[in-house]
Amino acid sequence: MRVFALWISALLVAAAPFTQAQAQTFPTASVRIVVPFSPGGTSDALTRQIGQQLAEIWKQPVIVENRPGAGGGVGAGAVARSAPDGLTLFMGSSAPLVVRPNLYSKLPYDAQKDFAPISFVANVQNLLVVNPSLGVSSLAELIALAKSRKTPLNFASNGPGSSPHMAAELFMAMAGVEMRHVPYKGSAPAMTDLIGGQVDLMFDNLPTALPMARSGRVRAIAVTGATRSPLAADIPTVAEAGLPGYDVTVWYGMLAPTGTPAATVSKISADLAQVLANTKLRDQLIELGTEPASMTPAQFTAFMGVEREKWGRIIREAKIAVE
Repeated sequence: MRVFALWISALLVAAAPFTQAQAQTFPTASVRIVVPFSPGGTSDALTRQIGQQLAEIWKQPVIVENRPGAGGGVGAGAVARSAPDGLTLFMGSSAPLVVRPNLYSKLPYDAQKDFAPISFVANVQNLLVVNPSLGVSSLAELIALAKSRKTPLNFASNGPGSSPHMAAELFMAMAGVEMRHVPYKGSAPAMTDLIGGQVDLMFDNLPTALPMARSGRVRAIAVTGATRSPLAADIPTVAEAGLPGYDVTVWYGMLAPTGTPAATVSKISADLAQVLANTKLRDQLIELGTEPASMTPAQFTAFMGVEREKWGRIIREAKIAVE
């Protein structure tokens, strides 16, 4: 047994420099980044801009593949089943990685076991908007109206378990109000009905909701992040407008299939940090409505753990069920 153990140890020692060498030359072929949503959205645009920069560093093509469906579950499942060689990556987000695992008992992937976290990439704030006919212009007025009505206000979302849905659930829990959820198949039809007065309010991604607010078709009340958005510095946060501690963003991060060599994961993370530190790219991503930032694999793992616990608690306390 001792000879066998020594033999295994020798193999591991011999293999370590090879793994490091592989990481230094990574990638030796084209890299595929799976986006679990349709083309044209924030995650798609974000991934394509970052992919172009990574391709320049790696001297290899970076292909963005859209695999929409099941709130990000189709794309997540595809990456989870891919070879752990670093050549297939996942632009994950809060919905499939920390929200849906708390909502669904069965998913085509295990968010904690099937992925190797690489780095946080960016977040996007939501914007709380109301129909102007509601007659409120501040968070305090909205909360007061919600508490005074005999029938609940209706809020729209782009689907059960989405960030706008969760933003509203946290708002109700912290404000002590009840509202009725009206889910839609996407933010566009939800916004159309908000403008038309079929629903009273909604939380929507800032980049898509802000133009509607600036045009006067809806009224902006507050942004959902911890700090004001560079795109809308005149709009207060929910926290400063009356609900201290409120903080909801849609965040995006890069992951690889579990089993991807640690040295490869570390190299991709370092390369991503280099890309996200590029001033020109950062400006482009901010104009897109995102707030870019990088993390080490360990930091990103810890961040997702906190987010998973946070949304699990909110979902349990609000008794949210979508199955």
